[in-house]
Amino acid sequence: MAGWFEVSRASDGQYRFVLKAGNGEVILNSELYKTKASALNGIASVQKNSPDDAHYERLTSKNDKAYFNLKAANHQVIGTSQLYASEQSRDKGIDSVKNNGPSEKLKDLTV
Repeated sequence: MAGWFEVSRASDGQYRFVLKAGNGEVILNSELYKTKASALNGIASVQKNSPDDAHYERLTSKNDKAYFNLKAANHQVIGTSQLYASEQSRDKGIDSVKNNGPSEKLKDLTV
């Protein structure tokens, strides 16, 4: 089963999106956006940039957990992963975003 995007509203009224894998697990979290249109533009950027390995920034958190950012061509962060126990797990997460990121399936939870 292919992945999908979900757009929702935060408690402060801003918008965010997540990318979920086919099993329903969240594999990418967006920043907060002031408008729904901006969040949808963020999704379009994930769809465009996720297949390209050069757009992934592989990082380690202060508590030694591996994670990644997906960046647009202008180097803006589009989305951030969860924290992973190992670099191998993080790399599997990147593979999942590469596979599911081009999805055009969208669940709008704001309506």
